[in-house]
Amino acid sequence: MDKTPVTVAVVEDEPDVLGAIAKVIGANPKLRLAYACSTAMEMMRWLARNPVDVLLVDLGLPDRPGTEVITLCRSLQPACEVMVLSIFGDAGHMVQAFEAGARGYLLKDGSEDELAKHVLHLRAGGSPMSPIIASQLLTRWQENSRKPAVAATLPGRKIDALSPRELEVLQLVSRGCTYQETGNHLSIAMTTVQAHVRNIYGKLDVHNKAEALFEARQLGLLD
Repeated sequence: MDKTPVTVAVVEDEPDVLGAIAKVIGANPKLRLAYACSTAMEMMRWLARNPVDVLLVDLGLPDRPGTEVITLCRSLQPACEVMVLSIFGDAGHMVQAFEAGARGYLLKDGSEDELAKHVLHLRAGGSPMSPIIASQLLTRWQENSRKPAVAATLPGRKIDALSPRELEVLQLVSRGCTYQETGNHLSIAMTTVQAHVRNIYGKLDVHNKAEALFEARQLGLLD
């Protein structure tokens, strides 16, 4: 079993919040704080030179929107998992963050003690979300699933787009396997599993695991 700590980078402009996050990460032996800064440009320059497992991003940064950091990270480091930590709980910010490539979204509500658990869950293939964010995402997903235009896009094209390996990954993830367990089963690296999952999300035009499984079942790819 891999004992290497999960590396974490954080961009957060509130010193007290950044200190609390750093303290939580430093206290967990399964995590290692690789870099912390307060501006988007600092983080973007660092990401261009340094690989990291998990990136935590505040959306309300002083120089550029946090979504720009997310987009750059997804481009430079596809295997890195991104989670938002924000005071913004509205649907607009949520949608922008997920469309940029975030896979988790937590509100700053004083529950930093739970952050280590959420980071590890994210790295294992989960999508940690504050309850209000999950509720808004579910509502939006249900509304979109009722639209006739969505149903009209389901046949043929998307089924053919998934490769045999992507279908194998999708099947295992649907059964509750973590990325590490999926990689072990298929004898591939966890980073390769993550890359396949990103490809699946793109081909199914979804932003998280729940949406991917829903669309896959609609397409007949899963039981």
